[in-house]
Amino acid sequence: MLGAHASTGIDAHEAAMAADMIRFVEAHENCAERSLLAGHLTGSAWIVDAARRRTLLTHHRKLGMWLQLGGHADGELDLASVAMREAREESGLTKLRLVTDADGAVKIFDVDRHRIPGRGEEPEHWHYDVRFLVEADPDEPLVITSESKELAWVDLADVARVNPDESMLRMVRKTPAEQGARGGGC
Repeated sequence: MLGAHASTGIDAHEAAMAADMIRFVEAHENCAERSLLAGHLTGSAWIVDAARRRTLLTHHRKLGMWLQLGGHADGELDLASVAMREAREESGLTKLRLVTDADGAVKIFDVDRHRIPGRGEEPEHWHYDVRFLVEADPDEPLVITSESKELAWVDLADVARVNPDESMLRMVRKTPAEQGARGGGC
């Protein structure tokens, strides 16, 4: 999936991160294990409403910033499943739909490699984050967990105000303007 994503016409910065991620995965059999202190794979869900006008963000308790929902793979290499698991756990949403292509295939939406600061016994390390587009109903009640300070549906036009990081802005730019992709249940 990473190779296919890297060849889809993504921007140069994301393509470089995808290439780094491919090298990392090829070099580390345990790439999805949190115990790999240099870094590890994570899975994220870029959750949007059906109209593709809003995204669900979490104000991450440890990092103190607004981000998409996601987390550690903990050994699981099916990162779409990781993203869906984390989205459910971190939001309380039950009616999530993993967006697939016209043939029903799951495709990576975005990749990002970013440093995570050290905390306590955990040293600074890399997260190799694989992101998937997920659709949800903004009317479904949200459940804030211990990982979040807050959850909020944010207009795509306002994402830069809450987190101007290029990784977030790239996902906003890549979000399809209309409901054209199929949703597969997960």
